[in-house]
Amino acid sequence: MKEVTIYTLDYCPYCKKAKKLLRDNNIPFNEIDITANEYSQTQRIAEEYNLQDEVTFPQIIFGKTRIGGCADLEKIIGDNLLEKLLKED
Repeated sequence: MKEVTIYTLDYCPYCKKAKKLLRDNNIPFNEIDITANEYSQTQRIAEEYNLQDEVTFPQIIFGKTRIGGCADLEKIIGDNLLEKLLKED
């Protein structure tokens, strides 16, 4: 299974929801709370994943692939693609 990383802000309700969705689907994840360094970490994430628009949170990464935020995760789960996307290549 690919490693799952989720970048969060401690005050973000969508971050809390995404973590609950991952837990409810028994997906282990590494949480990186960037609240203390929000501005610099947001810039780093934007550069690392080549994001041109405003960066929102959470940012969810499967392996080395950014899948997006909470709504994107909900769609993946709703479309029954979670297992397929987490499978090692």
